[in-house]
Amino acid sequence: MHYELVEKYNVAVPRYTSYPPVPNWSGQQSKREWLDHIGLCLRNNEEGISLYIHLPYCEQLCTYCGCNKRITKNHAVEEPYIQKLIEEWENYVALSGKDFLTIKELHFGGGTPTFFSPQNLEFLLHSIFSKGKLTDDAALSFEAHPNSTTKEHLLSLYAFGFRRISIGVQDLSPVIMKAINRFQTKAEIEQVTSWARSIGYTSVNYDLIYGLPFQTLDDINITMDFVREMMPDRIAFYGYAHVPWKSAGQRAFSDEDVPGGVEKYHLKQEGYERLAKMGYQLIGMDHFALSSDSLFENFISGKMHRNFMGYTDQKTDVLLGLGASSISETPQMYAQNEKSIETYFQLMEESGSAANKFHRMTDAQVKTKNHILNLMCTYQTSFENSEEEQVHLSLKSDVLDELRSDGLIKWEGKRLMIKEKGKDFIRNVCAAIDPEFISSPSEKKYSTAT
Repeated sequence: MHYELVEKYNVAVPRYTSYPPVPNWSGQQSKREWLDHIGLCLRNNEEGISLYIHLPYCEQLCTYCGCNKRITKNHAVEEPYIQKLIEEWENYVALSGKDFLTIKELHFGGGTPTFFSPQNLEFLLHSIFSKGKLTDDAALSFEAHPNSTTKEHLLSLYAFGFRRISIGVQDLSPVIMKAINRFQTKAEIEQVTSWARSIGYTSVNYDLIYGLPFQTLDDINITMDFVREMMPDRIAFYGYAHVPWKSAGQRAFSDEDVPGGVEKYHLKQEGYERLAKMGYQLIGMDHFALSSDSLFENFISGKMHRNFMGYTDQKTDVLLGLGASSISETPQMYAQNEKSIETYFQLMEESGSAANKFHRMTDAQVKTKNHILNLMCTYQTSFENSEEEQVHLSLKSDVLDELRSDGLIKWEGKRLMIKEKGKDFIRNVCAAIDPEFISSPSEKKYSTAT
């Protein structure tokens, strides 16, 4: 194991969910500019869009979580929020000048999507599909908390075309679950998995996390034993991002309780080795799939894509985000909705749009974004033999030379490739071709790389 490299590269770098990362967006564009832009993109779109719907409510606070959420046991909040989602969707359709929009991908995220009753989710989907038409190969998925997901949820969503479910497992240790204030049982996870498979869901994903407070190698192995019993089709094995300056809930435990550096890397490697022995293939960053899963097939063929919803086998030019904090994306521009639910409602009432943070990419940023997506999805990218690309690379030549000397990357002509050992440091490699990060890194914006 290369512990010296873990120590060397365990620095704060972006996760590159987007490029540029959200903290670096210019914010100079106006809502009017965004609405004119997205209207044009939707009018010209023929292939279909991706649709992300953020359902932010949870009944209890999981203290490790950095997502935008609202904690409440008051389910009367469901209907007013859904009405605003429908209004936002209908306003986007109106901007397109079309009777309906073609949907290639739809995902419910949160929060806890299954906080909402099956009846309310059905009402939302009826409204979405009254102005939305699914493509024949559309991928519909949702995130599920094991202790709030009922068989009725699964049946209702399946009837609308959902075939993928992502179950938040995280870890099985009672000590860790108590520390992060997440209470679910192994039996609940088993039950939701069994229901999903018997109903006909074709892809079951487990979300797992390494580096949680008080987590040990024994904890990782107990969780992996459970994975071996259940054999989900996909695994998302994330490193816990400890950012207490951004997520107040993470102050419930101290920095000393959280594994870091080599200790955290041990947990990751143990999980990786166990997953490999079970037949899971590493695809991109943090994600694994069985060879029978469609995401692995797309990874092998070089067609896997990554957006704000994660890795996907559906690539679209337009991603619409509905709901508080949701992010929309086109090839040239990003827009994020207001995070506060109250202000989200207010903006919707005032203008019919809750988007209030924007970024239009420069030509150089578009090129960097494409290179980072290539590295994240295929472990390689090719640079053109042009003056602009040579300048782009020369800005970071010292960093790239160091990565190469450490055996993490290699060059084949104009092609930059991440070596097997370098896959543990994919975020570092991406940062090395990010001129904006090189020129102004900020430790307090990002979590550490390993």
